[in-house]
Amino acid sequence: MTEWEKCIAGEWFDCHDRVFLEKKARARELLAEYHALRYEQKTEKTALLRKLFARIGKNVSVAQPFLCDYGCNISIGNNVSVNMNCTFVDCNRIEIGDNVLIASNVQLYTAAHPVELAERLTPDWTEDSGGYFCRTFARPIQIESGCWIGGGVIVLPGVRIGEGSVIGAGSVVTKDIPANSLAYGNPCRVVRAVNR
Repeated sequence: MTEWEKCIAGEWFDCHDRVFLEKKARARELLAEYHALRYEQKTEKTALLRKLFARIGKNVSVAQPFLCDYGCNISIGNNVSVNMNCTFVDCNRIEIGDNVLIASNVQLYTAAHPVELAERLTPDWTEDSGGYFCRTFARPIQIESGCWIGGGVIVLPGVRIGEGSVIGAGSVVTKDIPANSLAYGNPCRVVRAVNR
């Protein structure tokens, strides 16, 4: 498997492999162009997002500033608003459905490292050996249609937020949230059902 294939499969991968550096460089160039655009340049913004993301639907707004690692792992449906200062660490897939609101300062993290130090460090690594001193893996994030993700929410790797759910501001989402739920807290927990 290539390092990219390992990454998408959720296995340990070398994030300093050339493929990641090239994809990150491309994303940085597109983001620099995106951030240089004025607020009212909607057509130009959409055109750049179509180059940056894997898929983007109709009526999508991504406020500036916006950061991502690669962009090519991000898929966004129709009628989606991503407010300012959001960070999408898209080492693995980030899939956002239709009719989704993402408030300011939301962070979606697909990448992680092992908790135990012995597992986290790359065996026999030296500066001369190349690669990365630390093991990294990534798990996909899915935000289904009709969700509202409140300000400052952090979503951790491998989390799925079910259709129609609302995540309260400042929450840290460590586990899947079922559909039609209001959830908040650190760690985020379901508080009650949401009517459709």
